[in-house]
Amino acid sequence: MQKRIAFLASRAPVAQTARAALIGRYGDCAPDGADVIVALGGDGFMLATLHDTQHLPAPVYGMNRGTVGFLMNSYGEGDLLERLEAAEEEVLNPLSMRATCADGTIHEALAINEVSLLRAGPQAAKLRITVDGRLRMEELVCDGALVSTPAGSTAYNYSAHGPILPIGSDVLALTAIAPFRPRRWRGALLPKAAQVQFDVVEPEKRPVMADADSRSFENVTCVEIRSEPSVAHKILFDPGHGLEERLIREQFV
Repeated sequence: MQKRIAFLASRAPVAQTARAALIGRYGDCAPDGADVIVALGGDGFMLATLHDTQHLPAPVYGMNRGTVGFLMNSYGEGDLLERLEAAEEEVLNPLSMRATCADGTIHEALAINEVSLLRAGPQAAKLRITVDGRLRMEELVCDGALVSTPAGSTAYNYSAHGPILPIGSDVLALTAIAPFRPRRWRGALLPKAAQVQFDVVEPEKRPVMADADSRSFENVTCVEIRSEPSVAHKILFDPGHGLEERLIREQFV
């Protein structure tokens, strides 16, 4: 019995063209009735698709019609059914962010890659870091800081000189972005179950924004971050090209 496939594509013309070609060959159905969801685009579209379909049982198989495509498989039309049958599943738990803003509003969001705090003005941010209720750093002067999952460790985290984390390592990376004081502090490795809290020092003078997988909130004063094991994103990869292999390969280029 052929799998019921839902084809989703980014707005890029190359992705829309690919979607039309695949629908012409394999048909299409709504995501809530699909056995598998095929996402056509880049990593940003893949993250958006995982967030939008997290309530559905169908796993997501990405094909790269974007730029980097770290979370995507290579694009091909003719052998899709065989590839889907052979695909290996990875399960990713996102981060949960709870951000309190200066006006008292509270925002919650999930992040598959990372939650980041970024200075939103000309002066460096000042952050106080608490882990599991224990104050760990009184003051970090920096452009920002982030907490990354293993799946997101090769993205913004790696660009900020954070470590690449193996999939399944049950570890989170806490990484400073352009730290000024302590000047040589590059962050910490934390257990997956750790709860991290950033308090913004002098928020009126040094405004900070928080970002969870490109969903941003301005003028935050406190951001709490923890792993969310109750949410499981199911993502499919071609054999030998899963996240574990990709994360290892990234360390040798």
